[in-house]
Amino acid sequence: MFVSNNLSIGKNGHLVFAGVDTVSLAEEYGTPLYVMDEAMIRTNMGQFRDSVEQYYHGGGLVCYASKAFSCKEIYRIAKSEQIGIDVVSIGELYTAMSVEFPAEKICYHGNNKTEEELNLAIEYGVGWIVADSFSELELLNRIAGEQRKNVKVLLRLTPGIEAHTHSFIQTGQIDSKFGFTIQFGTAMEAVKQALALPNLLLDGVHCHIGSQIFEIDPFVHAAEVILSFIAQVKDELGYELHTMNLGGGFGIRYVPADQPAAYRSYMEQVSKKVKEIVAEKGLTLPFIILEPGRSIVGAAGITLYRVGGIKEIPGVRKYVSVDGGMTDNPRYALYGSEYDFILANKAGEEKVDTVTVAGRCCESGDLLGKDVALQNAQIGDILASCATGAYNYSMASHYNRVRKPAVVMLRDEKARLIVRRETLDDLISCDL
Repeated sequence: MFVSNNLSIGKNGHLVFAGVDTVSLAEEYGTPLYVMDEAMIRTNMGQFRDSVEQYYHGGGLVCYASKAFSCKEIYRIAKSEQIGIDVVSIGELYTAMSVEFPAEKICYHGNNKTEEELNLAIEYGVGWIVADSFSELELLNRIAGEQRKNVKVLLRLTPGIEAHTHSFIQTGQIDSKFGFTIQFGTAMEAVKQALALPNLLLDGVHCHIGSQIFEIDPFVHAAEVILSFIAQVKDELGYELHTMNLGGGFGIRYVPADQPAAYRSYMEQVSKKVKEIVAEKGLTLPFIILEPGRSIVGAAGITLYRVGGIKEIPGVRKYVSVDGGMTDNPRYALYGSEYDFILANKAGEEKVDTVTVAGRCCESGDLLGKDVALQNAQIGDILASCATGAYNYSMASHYNRVRKPAVVMLRDEKARLIVRRETLDDLISCDL
């Protein structure tokens, strides 16, 4: 059983991804290689976009969380699908603007934005800047004044919700580096400060409770908490916040045991609760922003490797080493993340072995998976790691001076290069 419906086995026994033989891709473009399925990306974007239209009468915007996978081509696709994006750095912003992404559909995040970043964001005219601290509000106001502009701001709130996910990717709990805490009155003080600053237009609030969350209830609860705060602001200050950004964090299927909810069901249930609370508290129906990232590109990507050394320690462990590792996918080293692995040239064969997939870096912790099921591996086989479209390319590093892999995009059973493989000269291009 495959973890995604864009995977199949060809007549020659090879793994097929989005209609293309993965072994042939490895031969043509080399390994390691990131491979992305454009049709699935567009389908996922469309499901979120259409759910806002269907369940919330179009009163919202889907902003692709581009930290999951950022490059020129993904911004072109998001633009053509008529959705927004969220960015968290000057690099992501600059990349998006290099393909003329509509600035008014950009939400700019970050808990410690620099003056350089804020200057450029205001200069470009991004739709919203999500403020994360009192000092940022002051800095934003000063820069906006210098540019003689008014800046639309959302306040990032920590709603005190601990989602059932890895502690490193929980963000909505009280003890978090992000945002203003509702429970201690900090959020209300931030509202007062933002309203007092002449160059800021306080439009609403933002929250994000974490990542890789399968349950819908935490998102519904987050909406309840945020709407209660909006009602409190209206009651105490006579000011109504018009935008509610509920972030993202929708889970995907990495291994067969994972059971994510249908993406449209998030908006279905959240919309129902929002309408109930708005009617109960006498509020105006807020504009809702959703920020799916992993759920758009995660299952739409795989990574291909070539098997090198195989080491078996009798009675202990069997290591299958590949020509990539933590430099192209650090998520196992960071979170112990699980993946489904398939030998692409033996996909039709049974998984008869239990192995640990080892990377090539000089670190004992450079592993991609521990004690995973795999077909009988031999040197030269092509190994596919599934559901690597999110937080692999974007988190890739030059550790050990390893070059970053290429990225190919598949559409209509044809491949095109969207990010070239780095060269040795690229590695030393910034050295003096």
